[in-house]
Amino acid sequence: MQPFQSPPHTPQGQPRTAPTPPRALPRLIPDRAEFIDALARLRKGQLLVHADDSADERCLIEGQVLYTSWKPLSDFGLLDELPRQPRQGRIHCYRLSPRGRDFADRACRTWRQRPLWQRLLVRLTG
Repeated sequence: MQPFQSPPHTPQGQPRTAPTPPRALPRLIPDRAEFIDALARLRKGQLLVHADDSADERCLIEGQVLYTSWKPLSDFGLLDELPRQPRQGRIHCYRLSPRGRDFADRACRTWRQRPLWQRLLVRLTG
């Protein structure tokens, strides 16, 4: 058994604090199944519609609400914005960019190659 030692002191006489454990980083894609579904629908030519409200990350693809996919799609540069009409107001429409189309092709192909039980598990766990 080692004898008790006082905590080491910094040159200013202040005790050093213990290093904080690293925090878990947020996942880049919170819901992978929703993300793949969005990519698949965008590959078919459907448009993503997003309101110009920075507090709300929800958007629509043909009436289906996407809750978490907006941020990864926009952050990774997978979308191109379509020119807005004056009557649209705060509504923005997006389609896949060329980079996004290439990414979506590879991601959807890889998704389909996974066994069914893995795809179901991802849908249940996010």
